[in-house]
Amino acid sequence: MTEISLPTASVAVTDTTPIPRAGEILTPEALAFVAELNRRFNPARKDRLAERTAKRGHVAATGGLDFLPETADVRAGDWKVAPAPAALADRRVEMTGPASPAKMAINALNSGAKVWLADLEDASTPLWANVVDAVLNLRDAALGTLAYTSPEGKEYRLRTDAPLSVVVARPRGWHLEESHVLVDGEPASGALVDFGLHFFHTATLLLANGQGPYYYLPKMESHLEARLWNDVFVFAQDYLGIPQGTVRATVLIETIPAAFEMDEILYELRDHASGLNAGRWDYLFSIIKYFRDAGAAFVLPDRGQITMTAPFMRAYTELLVKTCHRRGAFAMGGMAAVIPNRREPEVTAAAFEKVRADKTREANDGFDGSWVAHPDLVPVCQEVFDAVLGERPNQLDKQRPEVSVTAAQLLDIASTKGTVTEEGLRLNLYVAVAYTAVWLSGSGAVAIHNLMEDAATAEISRSQVWQQIHNAVTLADSGRTVTRELVTAILAEETAKLHGEVGDDAFAKYYKPASDLIADICLSEDFTDFLTVPAYELAAGS
Repeated sequence: MTEISLPTASVAVTDTTPIPRAGEILTPEALAFVAELNRRFNPARKDRLAERTAKRGHVAATGGLDFLPETADVRAGDWKVAPAPAALADRRVEMTGPASPAKMAINALNSGAKVWLADLEDASTPLWANVVDAVLNLRDAALGTLAYTSPEGKEYRLRTDAPLSVVVARPRGWHLEESHVLVDGEPASGALVDFGLHFFHTATLLLANGQGPYYYLPKMESHLEARLWNDVFVFAQDYLGIPQGTVRATVLIETIPAAFEMDEILYELRDHASGLNAGRWDYLFSIIKYFRDAGAAFVLPDRGQITMTAPFMRAYTELLVKTCHRRGAFAMGGMAAVIPNRREPEVTAAAFEKVRADKTREANDGFDGSWVAHPDLVPVCQEVFDAVLGERPNQLDKQRPEVSVTAAQLLDIASTKGTVTEEGLRLNLYVAVAYTAVWLSGSGAVAIHNLMEDAATAEISRSQVWQQIHNAVTLADSGRTVTRELVTAILAEETAKLHGEVGDDAFAKYYKPASDLIADICLSEDFTDFLTVPAYELAAGS
């Protein structure tokens, strides 16, 4: 470890609930590293968040969002990101899922996917026990010792007959704080806690395994936020005395302002960049959030009707592929969230065919790989990309010079085909409450109606309800106008339906608080930027 002179930092873990083997992760040395990350970078994180608010206010006042004139030279320049390490050269199938509990981590590593997105963000409730257990599982995976025996005696072990998936960890976004870790008396950044603990405990182990500390970076809105991550990486590598450029990061382009700064984001991370990902549900959520004052032109149809072939989504993904390949970075496709239904095989078969069509479009467009949420979908995605890639590990050579995307095309929401229906409104409220309830119970990935829902789908669900109220949308199937009164009535009906499905105890402990929270944020005059912030306050205080 490199000797670095550090100022004294006070760090305290406020959650004293016993967590098995927590002492292996919450060591004095690891906590000192987390404290130093926060001392050095948390003030800049807060500045970047303030800049988000200021920029959105400016866009709301001026009615426009465009490519940045001050970074035109970056977009026009002839530069590339660092070449990919061998472990990340082939990413044709990526499995996503939480890193806790251990059973799910083992299943993901054994899935046959090239990469596992080990999620400490949207698919994880950041209860302190979950955070510690996730890092512990990832440390054990790097050691090759990760194992689990169920209460019924079933053993889960890492496979030895085929390669394990390469781990790419996703820490929390810049906006979330970790209330259980105080640095100099202030809550730490959730992102810096997740990254710090994972990096400290796994970086050298992963290097010894021929891999490295690889990350997905979520929820960013600007290249300055990417610059901050790059500064974190530079410091962290020096701190552990490992070569600069060892860290590799793939950025989720899941906010509308980030779509206008793809080149700039890659440029800021160019020594550590691996690629960009098209995070579709958070992207839709971001459009509603960012243009919540813009009126009917930005009202989206039911989320189930919005496909990746909608003109504004097509512009977004085409620009992403072109930008990535021009810069030597990987373009990663979106989520296939289907969960097999063993009782209804015909439903599963039809859903898998839709997934196959979606992945075929991505592969033919030039994406280098894509996401799935269940191991049964790994062979489907693999087959599609194998057919396009053949023996090649990726298709960085597919440059897409014919693509030219304008700001107007990225913002062309109005031409999206589809309707807003009462059926969609009911589904949004049902999913928002059901997901939030399970999230409060400690699970961030939830199977609802044969789909794996995470925080992104809950965010788009509740934000659509807010948008429909504030634009007095007429429902195509019932003719009713969306009002606070109508939403209150339908929410009560959907909550009652859930009450009947889960029983009294779970309802009282999780579903009633979830319903109350969804009511508060959907009916509020002001838009709540992130559902997970008030939900975290509920969960952390429980």
